[in-house]
Amino acid sequence: MLITFEGIEGCGKSTQVDLLFDYLNGKGHRVIKTREPGGTAYGEALRDVALRKNIEVFPLSELLTIMAIRAQHVEELILPALQDRAIIVCDRFVDASYAYQGYGRGIDLGIIETLNRLVTKGVRPNLTVLIDCPAGLGLKRKAKNDRSLDRFEKENLSFHRKIRNAYLKLAKEDKNRFFVVDGKAKVSVVSTIIRENVESLLIRYGFE
Repeated sequence: MLITFEGIEGCGKSTQVDLLFDYLNGKGHRVIKTREPGGTAYGEALRDVALRKNIEVFPLSELLTIMAIRAQHVEELILPALQDRAIIVCDRFVDASYAYQGYGRGIDLGIIETLNRLVTKGVRPNLTVLIDCPAGLGLKRKAKNDRSLDRFEKENLSFHRKIRNAYLKLAKEDKNRFFVVDGKAKVSVVSTIIRENVESLLIRYGFE
C-alpha cells in the first residue's frame, strides 16, 4: 500500500509523515517511510543538487532530475515494498511534479504525465493526504523553524500560491484518491484525522 503526503512548503506535511509512520509501526505493521526527492542513495545525492540554492536550474532540467530520482525510487524501493505487502508512507510523489514543475514552472502537463507513466511503471498511491494551508502561513513557519531555506522554499509568495492552488485543483479532480486536511489546525488534531482515514483504508485493503 502506498500512502503519499503532499502540500506546500511549511504546511506540516513532514511532521505528519513522521507521526503516521510511528503510529503504524507501533501497531505492528511493516511500514517504510520515504521521501521525494530522495528515497534512495542515488536519489538523495541528486536531491542535494536539486534543492541547492543560488544555482540556476531551468524548468526542464529540474523536471528531468526529479523524474530520474523517481525512476530509481520506484525500482529500488517502492515496487519491492509493494510486492512484499508493506505500507509505504511517502513525503511527496507524482503529484508534486504536476504542482511544482507543471503549474509552478509552466511545463506542459502532458509531458509530465508521459514521464510519470514511464518512471512509475503503473504505481499509483492508494491514498494521497493533502495538507492545505495558506502560502503565507507556510512560508512563515519555514522561516521560523529553518533559516537555511532551499531553492524551492526561497521562491516568492506568488509561486507558492500557485502551488497551493495547483494542489487543490488536483485534489478536486481526483476526489477518490485525495484526502484534504486543514493544515492550520493543531498538529494533534491533524494527526487524529489522518489516522482515522488511514485506518479505514487499511481495513478496506485487508491490512487489519
